Amino acid sequence: MSFQSYSGPASSFPPKSSWKDFSTLFEINKPTMLKTGDTGEDVGRIYNAINDAAKLGVEERVILCIIMQESRGNVGVGTPNDQDGHPTGGLMQAEESPAFPGQHGLSQQQISSMVQAGTKHFKGNLQQLDNADTASTIYRALRLYNSGSINESNLSDGKGATPSYVSDIANRLQGRTNG
Repeated sequence: MSFQSYSGPASSFPPKSSWKDFSTLFEINKPTMLKTGDTGEDVGRIYNAINDAAKLGVEERVILCIIMQESRGNVGVGTPNDQDGHPTGGLMQAEESPAFPGQHGLSQQQISSMVQAGTKHFKGNLQQLDNADTASTIYRALRLYNSGSINESNLSDGKGATPSYVSDIANRLQGRTNG
């Protein structure tokens, strides 16, 4: 299923009722993770790490879709710099996240540390808004996570970051993949 383009305010993006459940999304994305060089154990540890990180107050399916958008679930993903020159590493490509570039077969602690760091960062974005578990708040927080600011009238205004970021994750939440 190919990606559809969404733009405009959060109300123009798909409702939570159209999002797939976490188990379904994980199964859909597992082959992509394995193609990165991840071991079966890495993928199982990502699942465990997501479930643990969700205790911070972020839905499992949102954490998973950020991981898939940022790193395709590759535990050995590289560490680029954000638009301010800060390194963003790990599965969720977050500032202050540990990273293990080029490595696979990681421990549960290593994988969990990356997912915890990214989830804490995203939780901070939710808290900058109203911290509600609504599609509107989640989409707006995704824009903050990717670009650091929001144009409330157009969540596809990346302000120098990825314009399609929120749209891409909306697609992922509905079970679409881009390979």
